[in-house]
Amino acid sequence: MNNLAHAALNEYQQTDNSSIAYADPHELILRLMNGAIERIAQAKGAIQQKNKPAKGELIGKAISIIAGLSACLDHDQKNELTKNLDALYEYMNMRLLEANVEEDVSKLDEVTKLMNEIRSAWKQIPAYTEAK
Repeated sequence: MNNLAHAALNEYQQTDNSSIAYADPHELILRLMNGAIERIAQAKGAIQQKNKPAKGELIGKAISIIAGLSACLDHDQKNELTKNLDALYEYMNMRLLEANVEEDVSKLDEVTKLMNEIRSAWKQIPAYTEAK
């Protein structure tokens, strides 16, 4: 795992007291996705409470986690799935930046919806590989 992925895991672990030391790579990715969704929800609350410092910090953490997810992709594969996920992660981070500047919760909701869709597909992977 590269430095960006480690930074994302550290960002996640700061608020999650459960150990990541024994988690398999699939579980680590799932935890990162959950962490991004959680930070976005917290940022939405900060916007609603007009807490600009917390909003900025939480959106920054979500961006770091999503950048870590992008870094976990196997960019050497050059396949369509990797390219699409990388572009989607980039798009989500752009929308988070916009949400931060504009204090727009609808953009946070959009990113949450996208991340939930990716997470839902990711959660199905073990069941698919075990069935083979």
